[in-house]
Amino acid sequence: MGIEVAGLLSLIWLIIVIWAIIKTAQARVGAVPKVLWILVLLFFPLVGLIFWFLLGPKG
Repeated sequence: MGIEVAGLLSLIWLIIVIWAIIKTAQARVGAVPKVLWILVLLFFPLVGLIFWFLLGPKG
């Protein structure tokens, strides 16, 4: 896999994580769950995004 493809995949991944953070910030839940989800997404991007899709705030 060339560096161009890896860079493109990394950019797509970054966009998805940023999208998840924005959706979490806009969710209609309390401040504490929002902050916890955002921290999980920032510190554990791969696992955090998977958990966010499965268990994250809906709304």
